Amino acid sequence: MIKAVIIDDEPLAREIVKEYLQSFSQIQLMQECGDGFEGLKAIQQQQPDIIFLDVQMPKINGFEMLELVESLPAVIFTTAFEEHAIRAFEVNAIDYLLKPFSKERFDKAVSKWLDRRVADEMQQTAALLDTAGASPMQSNRVVVKINGKIKIIPVQDIHYLEAADDYVKIVTPEGTFLKNKTMQFFEKSLDPQQFARVHRSYMLNVNQVTRIEPYEKENHLAILKSGAKVPVSKTGYPRLKASLGL
Repeated sequence: MIKAVIIDDEPLAREIVKEYLQSFSQIQLMQECGDGFEGLKAIQQQQPDIIFLDVQMPKINGFEMLELVESLPAVIFTTAFEEHAIRAFEVNAIDYLLKPFSKERFDKAVSKWLDRRVADEMQQTAALLDTAGASPMQSNRVVVKINGKIKIIPVQDIHYLEAADDYVKIVTPEGTFLKNKTMQFFEKSLDPQQFARVHRSYMLNVNQVTRIEPYEKENHLAILKSGAKVPVSKTGYPRLKASLGL
């Protein structure tokens, strides 16, 4: 039996997907959820094979919820976004359904997934997650999970980021948080006018810089408002100067 979960804040939209799913006897609807928090919990508990996911929801959006999922299911978006706004996700999502969608269009999307699910569903969903996280709508906040709880960090609160093995340390006035991403991911997703990659292991918020001091050889130190000292490499120094308009 194939397990499915519906995640959409609109009750009518959930009812439509629920009704259309009845044509697929091999798919069992395990749960329907009204927001990303409920959706994350349902995915953890139900371990669905596929989710029908809205993009724009209260609290956290669909893309942010996906970032917190450890074992990724296949994803079919059910979204009210205009087609141009989701074109970047077409090649990575299993499919997307632009509301209002017909049963014929729904059947086509589900059938397409059933035909290819064994071969490559996990690879495509992982690629989708990377693309989603780098979208402009994700550039103003970072979502992390702490002891099972979700925390939203506005990017303006980030002082700097530091690579830490398979994680990135996000340093804020409230403390340090870990995100299971790479520095390359943040370099692509954060606004380059606000954040500069100043070192192989460091990226900083240029608005936090108070001064730059020479360090050993051709390296420098960026002194932040908090007093923190962030190393700036030879190659990172020109990037930092450019971001600061120097």
